[in-house]
Amino acid sequence: EMRHVTGVQTCALPISALVDKSGAEDVNVFESASILMHLAEKFGHFLPKEGAARTQTINWLFWAQGSAPFLGGGFGHFYAYADEKQEYPINRFAMEAKRQLDVLDKQLAKNTFVAGEELTIADIAIWPWYGNLVLGKIYDAAEFLQVESYTNVVRWAKLLEAREGFQRGRDRKSTRLNSSHMPHLV
Repeated sequence: EMRHVTGVQTCALPISALVDKSGAEDVNVFESASILMHLAEKFGHFLPKEGAARTQTINWLFWAQGSAPFLGGGFGHFYAYADEKQEYPINRFAMEAKRQLDVLDKQLAKNTFVAGEELTIADIAIWPWYGNLVLGKIYDAAEFLQVESYTNVVRWAKLLEAREGFQRGRDRKSTRLNSSHMPHLV
């Protein structure tokens, strides 16, 4: 049995955590990328076992961890949430968000999914930020960022959004996972 625990106090910050109780001893896993890797390795899905495909997946998973804070904490904050709109930080983080969208768009011009032709944990990590952005579901900034010009990101975002597993994953009622769920998540 595994339970997803949101807001567990780890590393002095309230972040997502998972306690895997399926083995001889509990395994505490925290931070989204680590949780994705743990589940992918445990169940053998969404992370290639070896070689270049595995490295590409991990590269893009880590890209998401390094890039998303500029989108959410930078652009999203100053554009959508700050009490006082300030031109410089909005422009600065908009430029960075567009640079990241361009990097992602060029990668997706070569592949169906971020790390290649198979859905991986990299897609699962990147989509909530960049997929939702280009689909106009966060920050109300699609027009401002001209997201329609990132045609490959838009294609990819719609492809993932249409997947039954992504739709189920966005259903916040589900908080418990077991081994029977993993093959059917996406």
